[in-house]
Amino acid sequence: MYRLYYPMRTNNYLQAILCLGLLITLGSCEKEMVGDPREHEQSALFQATPVAPELSEASGMADSKTHPKHLWVHEDSGNATQLYLLGYDGNINRKVFLKGTTNRDWEAMARLGNDLYVADIGDNNQVHKSYWIYKFAEPTADIDTVSSIQKINFTYADGAHDAEAFLIDAKTQDIFLITKRDSPSRIYKLSLSAANKGLYVATLVGTLTYAGVVGAAQSPDGKDIIIKTYTGLYRYNRTAEESIDEALGKNFEVLPYQLEPQGEAVTFANDNSGFFTLSEKGLASAVSLYFYSRNTVL
Repeated sequence: MYRLYYPMRTNNYLQAILCLGLLITLGSCEKEMVGDPREHEQSALFQATPVAPELSEASGMADSKTHPKHLWVHEDSGNATQLYLLGYDGNINRKVFLKGTTNRDWEAMARLGNDLYVADIGDNNQVHKSYWIYKFAEPTADIDTVSSIQKINFTYADGAHDAEAFLIDAKTQDIFLITKRDSPSRIYKLSLSAANKGLYVATLVGTLTYAGVVGAAQSPDGKDIIIKTYTGLYRYNRTAEESIDEALGKNFEVLPYQLEPQGEAVTFANDNSGFFTLSEKGLASAVSLYFYSRNTVL
C-alpha cells in the first residue's frame, strides 16, 4: 500500500516535489488495459485504459448512474455543448447535446442525486462579470438531446475569478467553488436559498494552502473529498457535522498520483470503490483513463 501522510500544511513547491518523487518511484506501476479496470488485479497503484482520440480536451467528469460502467465527460471552451458517454473501456458510446447552452469555458462536472451539474466557471484572464452552472437530470438511454435545463447565474462578491472545481453539499445544496489562479486557491460559497434578481452571489468562506486547483470530487458517502492540481491529489476527511469549507480547512493527505499531460477531471465511482482521473491531451499523443482503487490509495 502506497501512502504518504501530511500531518502539517506545506507550500506549493514542496507538494510538487513530493508528487513528482512519487511519480518517479511508482511510474512502473502503469498497466495498459481494456474493459473495466476494476475487474482486473489491483496490485498496482492504478489501472490505465487508453481513451478514444476524439476526446482530447476533457475537463469535467461524473460517473453515470443510468449507464453502468460509463462516465459522463465534457470538454472545455471552444468545443460543442455536449456530453460524451465514455465507457470504462475508453470507448465513446454516445454523445448527448445540451440544448440552449453555451460553452464559454466548461471546466467541471458534479452529481447530486439523479442530477448532473456542468459549471461554466473558467476565466483565464479573470475579466467576466458573471458565470453559470447548468443543472439537469441525467440523460437516459432514449435521450440524445437534453432540453430541460436550469441555468444558475452567479457572480463573485469581490470580482472576477478563474475556477475549475466545485463541490455540492448534499444536505444544503450549497455549491462551493474553488479558484485556480488565486494564490492560495480560494473557496467561495454559493447559496441558492436567495437570489438578487436572478443573479446569485458567491462569497469567500476560506482558502486552501496551495494554488492551481483544477478539479474536485466528493465520495458518494460524503466522507472523502479529493482536490486536484496538475501535479497532485489531496484528500480531506469530512465528518457528517462539517460543512465542505470546514472540511477543507483541516489537514490533508497527499495521495500518490500518475502525472497526466494536463489532468483536470476527477470523480469517484458510484459504488465508492475508488476514483477516476482523466486528462486533456495537451501535447501528448494520447491519454488514458486512470482508476485508483480505494483499497490501494484511500
